[in-house]
Amino acid sequence: MTRVTAIFSDVGGVILSNGWDRAARREAAVKFHLDWEDFEDRHELMLNAFEIGDASLEQYLDRVVFYRDRSFTKKEFVDFIYSQSQPIPETLAVMRRLAETGKYLLGSLNNESRDLNEYRIQQFKLREYFDVFLSSCYLGVRKPDAAIYRLALSITQRVAEECVFIDDRGLNLECAREMGMRTIHFRHATQMEEELKKYGVEFA
Repeated sequence: MTRVTAIFSDVGGVILSNGWDRAARREAAVKFHLDWEDFEDRHELMLNAFEIGDASLEQYLDRVVFYRDRSFTKKEFVDFIYSQSQPIPETLAVMRRLAETGKYLLGSLNNESRDLNEYRIQQFKLREYFDVFLSSCYLGVRKPDAAIYRLALSITQRVAEECVFIDDRGLNLECAREMGMRTIHFRHATQMEEELKKYGVEFA
């Protein structure tokens, strides 16, 4: 078996809560009295541009929420979005132990808008864990498009067989697996660590 030299991980749903998923948007719709269907339709129309870095958070909000007068401010809404991000301490502890070995290139491989991605990197000190951030907002393509995995391999100069990719969504793992990456369908930190060890990953 080829030795693992790089480990790529999703962020939302693995090491942090999902930043702006359907559950968070539903909560926002209730809190700010938004029409759910209209809100969600507009979100879906803006999502690709938002997550590949073609639309800023300001532009996204102008199209999705503030296309008409509201009883709340844009800052209040942004603060709510950011408040949805919370750490998953058990997984972060596993990632820290991996980082401290110095044996592997660790990279995030996630779909995220630029503003939220950079907030989460700063707020949760993710540079202490990851060597490189291969986020959709920087690469211009989103999972599960095969192109994002090809870019991850090209940028890090790795072959698929020496990489492990961790994600909580099965669809996002399929293209990576087809390319030859080893994959882990994340459920919880202990299971992730056990599966990494089965691939020969060392924690000391």
